[in-house]
Amino acid sequence: MVRAYLYLSVFIPVTALFALSASICTLFDSSGRSYAAHARLWARFGLALNLTPVELRGAENLPDGPFILMSNHQSNFDILSLIATIPRRVYWIAKKELFDIPVFGPSMRRGGYIPLDRSDGRKALKSMEEAAAIIRQGSSVVMFPEGTRTRDGRLLPFKRGGFMLAVRAGVPVIPVTINGSGRVNPGGLIRLYSGKITLTLHPQINIPEGLKKSAAEEWLMERVRGAIDSVLEV
Repeated sequence: MVRAYLYLSVFIPVTALFALSASICTLFDSSGRSYAAHARLWARFGLALNLTPVELRGAENLPDGPFILMSNHQSNFDILSLIATIPRRVYWIAKKELFDIPVFGPSMRRGGYIPLDRSDGRKALKSMEEAAAIIRQGSSVVMFPEGTRTRDGRLLPFKRGGFMLAVRAGVPVIPVTINGSGRVNPGGLIRLYSGKITLTLHPQINIPEGLKKSAAEEWLMERVRGAIDSVLEV
């Protein structure tokens, strides 16, 4: 626990500095490249601070156009690992409440990250349609279909929202299996340990034509879950 508090005492203020610096850079660089570079450097700093190496497998499975990454979620180090190693600029879809955090929230907005309002069904559907339009225009995004971190490493039930979004966006889905992050930073605990994290990018899944939306969502959910679970170490 002491290790975790020492880590946070450095990581939190550094995160605030990165968020502020990245926001300022967007005033001069509207392309998003500077913001993405800040995010990657921040993530690599966070991993290095805990001496946590990350191995990426299957990078050749990333398509040339926009895509949606769907990953299992074991710990806070999942986000760091994905930002630090995915060799493409990706954006995040996150709950709207995160965008209200001082410094961090406004920085996410300026970086092009996408808020999802889940306060009621109508707002959630509107947020999803807006997000799908952004993806169709060329932005690749990352989602955690479980919606929260698992405590034992096993996959939790998937939320349907991410699959509704994927069907509406009509872009390939890349399942991602993260192994090791739950041992480095157990879900729900303020503890840190040494260890290696491995990211496995699976072959893209293309939604077949001719299926009704509800059937396509079910079809996609089963295949994404199967791919992630196929190499998941519990």
